[in-house]
Amino acid sequence: MADSLASQIITAIGGPENVRSLTHCATRLRFELADASKVDQNALEHMKGVLGAVPQSGDRFQVVIGGGVATVYENIMHRPEMANAGAASASGEGQKSNADVKAEARSKARGKVAWLDSFFEYLADSFRPILGVLLGASIIIALVNLLISLNVIPNDEASAGWVFVKAIWKGVFYFLPIMVAYNAAKKLKVDPWLGGAIMAILMTPQFTSLMDAKTTTCVENAALGTKSCTANIFGIPMALSDYSGNVFVPLLMAAVLALVYHGLKKIIPESVQLVFVPFFCMIIVGALTAFIIGPIGVWVGNGLGVGLAWMNTHAPFIFAIIIPLLYPFLVPLGLHWPLNALMLMNIQTLGYDFIQGPMGVWNFACFGATAGVLFIAVRDKDKDMRQTALGALAAGLLGGVSEPSLYGIHLRYKLVYKRMLVGCGLGGVVIAVLGWLFPSVTAAGQTVHGVTTTAFAFTSLLTIPVFDQMWVYAVSIAVSFLTSFFLIITFDYRTPEQKAEVLARAAADQKAAAPAVEAKEAAPAATTATATATATKTEAPAAAAAATTVVNAPVAGHVIALDETGDPVFASRALGEGVGIQPTDSEVVAPVSGVLQTVAETGHAFGIKTDDGVEVLVHVGIDTVKMNGEGFAVKVKADERVNAGDPLVSVDFAKVKDAGYSTTTLMTVLNTAALTSVTPKTGIDVKAGDEVIDIQR
Repeated sequence: MADSLASQIITAIGGPENVRSLTHCATRLRFELADASKVDQNALEHMKGVLGAVPQSGDRFQVVIGGGVATVYENIMHRPEMANAGAASASGEGQKSNADVKAEARSKARGKVAWLDSFFEYLADSFRPILGVLLGASIIIALVNLLISLNVIPNDEASAGWVFVKAIWKGVFYFLPIMVAYNAAKKLKVDPWLGGAIMAILMTPQFTSLMDAKTTTCVENAALGTKSCTANIFGIPMALSDYSGNVFVPLLMAAVLALVYHGLKKIIPESVQLVFVPFFCMIIVGALTAFIIGPIGVWVGNGLGVGLAWMNTHAPFIFAIIIPLLYPFLVPLGLHWPLNALMLMNIQTLGYDFIQGPMGVWNFACFGATAGVLFIAVRDKDKDMRQTALGALAAGLLGGVSEPSLYGIHLRYKLVYKRMLVGCGLGGVVIAVLGWLFPSVTAAGQTVHGVTTTAFAFTSLLTIPVFDQMWVYAVSIAVSFLTSFFLIITFDYRTPEQKAEVLARAAADQKAAAPAVEAKEAAPAATTATATATATKTEAPAAAAAATTVVNAPVAGHVIALDETGDPVFASRALGEGVGIQPTDSEVVAPVSGVLQTVAETGHAFGIKTDDGVEVLVHVGIDTVKMNGEGFAVKVKADERVNAGDPLVSVDFAKVKDAGYSTTTLMTVLNTAALTSVTPKTGIDVKAGDEVIDIQR
């Protein structure tokens, strides 16, 4: 099954020859393509096993898979047709490596902000490969804290068993600088083992023992609860620090290493580069890191941590509210990595972090919105969305990972953000108020307003026990989750067209059962009408509607097939069979008699249900929802009854054309699957009210 998915993705992405490079992160396949226009995005978005497809700047493209992304990646890379993927074409690029082609494509795409884009990619790619071990360690911490709080295991630092358990997760964070250095060096096309080795210099027992040397002088920092020491190395003063858990130093060191490394490769003969490039790098960059880069990295990290701590202390309401409101926009762009680095830095310098509490508010607002989508999917019998939402919700609540929700649902249905941001804001207010009224006390005895934690934790249900003032955190995330959940199920997350598509798909799944149900419903209605004919003359329209056999043209113009409209959703018949009309008049009328179930606020879409259950959608123009109603004068309201020929909307089609949108008006029978046949009449010129679709019940 996985191989089949791999093959489908390769085909939809434009074939193996279109792939210049492929990497993956925690949830996404990240493609560098020769030509992004060759991607069949619609096919990817409707592919089983794919949560979403996200085009990016230039020829970059992301395919959201979820937790099984590594397996899909391996299956793709082991496909025979991928053996030569990324090879340069014969058009003069034969001497360029995949990395060179990748760098050129990115530099062309980024324009004036290339350095900023590169900077955030550098941060992201330095952390992304170690997300798995960070997640594993955070769950271990949470389970240990939970067992301690339940008195299942003692909180005894002298116990050998406790020391061993602590070492399991402590190793990840203690040696985190080496891992970051490895990834950062690799990102900058430097031997990653060299980056890791240089960072390891500052973490050896020999280096850390310098703090206890007789010639070393130390000063206590009361504000941070840390100790600053200075050693005399060959007559040169060296500032000493504990670099375990530090992330800023390896990021700075790798950047300097890249300059030295690539510079040395230009001047050292290739035949001896294997020996002398690492030799000189370790001496030069090792010394620079110990004397200059390390102290600067510690100073930068401490400064940022102290600055945010000051804000959390003196403006806790602003801090607690702005963090959850910013994250929904930072995460999709990958701009949240600096804050993740600060969390780790806070734990290393302050002994605790205060950012993760408000961040958890955003995460649970995100998961609440996904839960609302799942509720609606179950209610509407939307099997595809139910599967997507269920997987995304499980990844969020159990793993604290928001990307499946964001890329699989939220960014595809933009109305989700409007509901979710309310949950983010309200949860932020709650954590700000409760955090101020019930401050937490750190291990050093400091009183801190807000929710704190001593561990880097992915904010999930499993990691709630790692937070100090756990009940404050639990109440805050519950408020954000439930707010987003109820807003989604109350106001929905889809546009009228998207909702109609789902209902049409559900109707198709019940094709066999629907006619029988309608027949049972029609029989009693007919009997009742006969028995009370003299008293129910107003039911005559309903009786006539039961014999509906045609749908009329909503506007004058030339009738074309859905395949010719240029809209892939309508052409796929996901919204039922129908026609497209290239209009020659500005007046759009009702094609059938019935009740208006849907009237888009923008005036571009109308859904009418006849008395006998025929559902007709009239969609004026393609992508005209983006005009926000400009040029559309709506004449009706939702739930209003209309007769065939009654005006629905007057449209300034010249304005539609000037805005760059197609004026083709599409009309479909949404419940086509429940009818015997729906036959469009195409290739003809019609006036509004002429028959364009034949229906057989």
